[in-house]
Amino acid sequence: MTLIEILTAVVLVLAAALCIALIIYLGKITRSINELQNNISDLSLKLIPLLSTLSELSDKISDISNEAVSQLEISKRIVGNVKEHVDKILELEEKIRWGIENPVDKILNNFKAISNGINTFLNHLKK
Repeated sequence: MTLIEILTAVVLVLAAALCIALIIYLGKITRSINELQNNISDLSLKLIPLLSTLSELSDKISDISNEAVSQLEISKRIVGNVKEHVDKILELEEKIRWGIENPVDKILNNFKAISNGINTFLNHLKK
């Protein structure tokens, strides 16, 4: 046997070993891909109820938000009405105060004038 025949035999043995290794690794890759596919299938089966629950939760949060906005609007109206009534009461108080203070001030000024007049009269009589 010549060197070329020996090297050819070695190359053929190595090529056969490489083909066997390739077949083994392709089998492992195929199994890994199948496991990955099974995991993805399991994950998708678990995600469907989760997405459904999240959708329901989102709807409930939206309803709660809308209700809160409605309650806030009602509160704003109530506060506005109370403010309006308080303003009217304060306005009425101011009118009553001015309606009473002016005549009372005039009467007090008249009493002071009368008092001053009597004091002046009494002082003039004493002299």
